[in-house]
Amino acid sequence: MGALLAPHTAFAETPPAPESAPAAPEAPASGDAGTESPDIVVLGFGKSRQVQTVDALDIARIVPGASPLKAIEKLPGVNFQSADAFGNYEWAVRISLRGFNQNQLGFTLDGIPLGDMSYGTTNGLHISRAIISENVGSTDVAQGAGALGTASTSNLGGTIQFHSDDPKDTMNVTGSGTYGSNNTWRGVARLDSGLIGDTVKGYVSYAYYKTDKWKGYGQQKQQQVNAKVTADLGTLGDISAYFAYSDRKENDYQDLSLDMIKRRGLTLDNISDNYPLAIAIATAAQAGQPIPGGGTLDDSYYDAGGLRRDYLGGVTFNAKLAPGVTVKTTGYYHENTGQGSWITPYNPTPFGAPNADGTPITNPAPLSFRTTEYGLKRGGIISALSYEAGANTFGFGGWYESSTLNIARRLYGMTLGSPNRAALDYQSNPYATAWDGNYDTDTLQYHVEDTLKLADDALVISAGWKGVQVINKAKLRVGTLAQGRIDAKDWFQPQASVLFRATANVELFADYTENMRAFTSSAAGGPFATSQVLFDAVKNTLKPEKSKTVEGGLRFRTGGFQASAVGYYVDFSNRLLSVANGVGILGNSPTLNNVGGVHTYGGEFSVNYRIVQPLSIFASYSYNHSQYQDNVKTAVTAGTPDGLIHTAGKTAVDSPEHMLKGEIVYDQSGITARVGADYMSKRYFTYLNDQSVPGRVTMDASIGYRFDGDGPLHGFAIVGNVTNLTDKKYIATIGSNGFTNSGDNQTLLASAPRQFFVTVKKGF
Repeated sequence: MGALLAPHTAFAETPPAPESAPAAPEAPASGDAGTESPDIVVLGFGKSRQVQTVDALDIARIVPGASPLKAIEKLPGVNFQSADAFGNYEWAVRISLRGFNQNQLGFTLDGIPLGDMSYGTTNGLHISRAIISENVGSTDVAQGAGALGTASTSNLGGTIQFHSDDPKDTMNVTGSGTYGSNNTWRGVARLDSGLIGDTVKGYVSYAYYKTDKWKGYGQQKQQQVNAKVTADLGTLGDISAYFAYSDRKENDYQDLSLDMIKRRGLTLDNISDNYPLAIAIATAAQAGQPIPGGGTLDDSYYDAGGLRRDYLGGVTFNAKLAPGVTVKTTGYYHENTGQGSWITPYNPTPFGAPNADGTPITNPAPLSFRTTEYGLKRGGIISALSYEAGANTFGFGGWYESSTLNIARRLYGMTLGSPNRAALDYQSNPYATAWDGNYDTDTLQYHVEDTLKLADDALVISAGWKGVQVINKAKLRVGTLAQGRIDAKDWFQPQASVLFRATANVELFADYTENMRAFTSSAAGGPFATSQVLFDAVKNTLKPEKSKTVEGGLRFRTGGFQASAVGYYVDFSNRLLSVANGVGILGNSPTLNNVGGVHTYGGEFSVNYRIVQPLSIFASYSYNHSQYQDNVKTAVTAGTPDGLIHTAGKTAVDSPEHMLKGEIVYDQSGITARVGADYMSKRYFTYLNDQSVPGRVTMDASIGYRFDGDGPLHGFAIVGNVTNLTDKKYIATIGSNGFTNSGDNQTLLASAPRQFFVTVKKGF
């Protein structure tokens, strides 16, 4: 979604806010559950950090096509929100770990960096576009800190690492078809080649998805292609290649405020099916007359949309150089074209503005079609060497990426009689360009690590460090936003951990990590999304955000029972405060400053219990206490007579203090069933904590039958899914248009109501 402002202001779209092989792999504990385990969640036995894993079987239990992020929302410390049943609507998707928001986490797919998965597409792409959900083999969540070799410069507060499924040894065709609420259609097909010559195997997969919005008018749709090939090179090692294509288009939901919800309810949305009303509203507002039907100009816009087209490719070579010596190297390339749009009543189309075909518009509308347009090209290489020498395993690795982002803010003409442009079409022939610039980012990272195993592996000690330098450059072709260069550099970020196996069933772990988050290169956010004067004033003093994390815990298992408990403390410094200015559609550049620190402490508890072989339960509880440590300096005004915004001691925005989650799974004799519940306490969406959304409890469920016997139906299954089982009415996403110091703000999105889906599938 985009934003637009009055003609005298700069237009700005407000964004919502490779894993190399570890130098020394952490040895699994005896009997550790792998991806073939029937357990709901693998609790990370054998890891010296808080790490938990969900596998493909667990992803298959939620609604088909749902984001892989939705499968991990039950884990402790994970706050995941979206305004749609699938968790794929990117404008509304938010995930945070232990109070760190999405832009402060690290994400990878098969080691390939996905950046911070921001809506504005500054340095990566979202996982919902990087891979078809049925092709996800497993997902690892490190709530506190990822491995040293993780290719990320945003992972202040943890990493989420996705792994694609490997091709099957046997030739096979698998597929599924889903139909459900709001005319949802989705189909997936996959062809596995099976082994070719006992060494090579691969697959190609296609997915199609289309659904009507659950409120308002419009569609969300996507087409995807995945392909993967692996080859066993014997004593030389192995090689794999991955390719992904995605074309996603989605009409947006209207951002809400508490006042809008009070006056008009959670079902308030854009009026995309009523162009005459949109014309009448804009005409009245620009003439200073009452809005037709009452309300305000910002209650309902005509339409908005998001378009993203991506190509991603990567090749990984695991080389065995000598006994105990291996090198893993991944090269990758990603290209993105995108557009975020808002049809805005704040800028009327001028007479003679070009139409899409270039002809002049003689009947201009009091509306304009405003876009933020993206073109991203990035490529890189990640390599890590591991050398085993007795009780020690030494590691060294590096990552380099070069990225160029072209981003522009443009206005296109609209006609009076009927809409001549659609939000799900890429636009041409603008009548104005507010800004247009190139933003280059060069990233260099290295790491060094040693792991020492003692007492027959009962004690494992790891220590090392990483160094990072990120150079951001901006060059503007049109407009008055900032250009220049700013660097983020820290060549020594230490990490240390210890794992102690007290008994065959009990292990203790602890770790310490330091991380830095680099700046982003974009006109829509970060240090360049301001005037040249303001950038020049802060570029030599602005500091990148940093974190120091300490955590420790224990894991226990006996029979079918597993449990883990961890406590943590985080010292977050150099916090960059980006304050939204005005409603999102105005697109005012946010204010960016270092404003002090945040102290966070908490605890996470997980239980996985296989009561009997077909029946399992999983439950988690999280407590998180995140508080700002400093007041923010500002101008002396009537609202702040002492020149301070008193944020010290206030709770961090979008950081629920309590989360309690659980699910029950049954799987036997072809019958499968799952019920999950999720409780979250209230969340603030202002820095002064004067505005919040209440806590809520939600539930999902599924039931299905798989034909395992002989006959023509062998391998087929039919599954029914219900999302938001109790039809809870609540605010899901907060911060869609950023956060403000105080007062109500149009930055909330409602959750989808109860929805039903039926899937017929074979092989998945």
